[in-house]
Amino acid sequence: MPRVKRGTKGRQRHKKLLKLAKGNVGGRRKGYRQARSTVEKGLTYAYRDRKVRKREFRGLWIIRINAAARTHGVTYSRLIAGLKKAGVDLDRKVLADLAVRDPAAFGDLAKLAVA
Repeated sequence: MPRVKRGTKGRQRHKKLLKLAKGNVGGRRKGYRQARSTVEKGLTYAYRDRKVRKREFRGLWIIRINAAARTHGVTYSRLIAGLKKAGVDLDRKVLADLAVRDPAAFGDLAKLAVA
């Protein structure tokens, strides 16, 4: 089978991939074959971890809300149930932000949830 020379298109494709491999060490950055597998794996992790980041942030918000709720004498689950019953439509991100930045407003919400 004759040797195929890639021409300009192949060179462009290789350069594009090697640019994505920037930041790796040794052959993972310099050699095309190894760089390709490294970049593919990195892109797979990036896709997966965009979803994982959302889960981790939700968990962090729940931890913050629970800690702030317990300072007001109510558990996380009772706080969320009470807010739902009271018709307060705030998501966990906003509640966690209130708990950190404005404890007085969070205390008012906790009293509303208990009542």
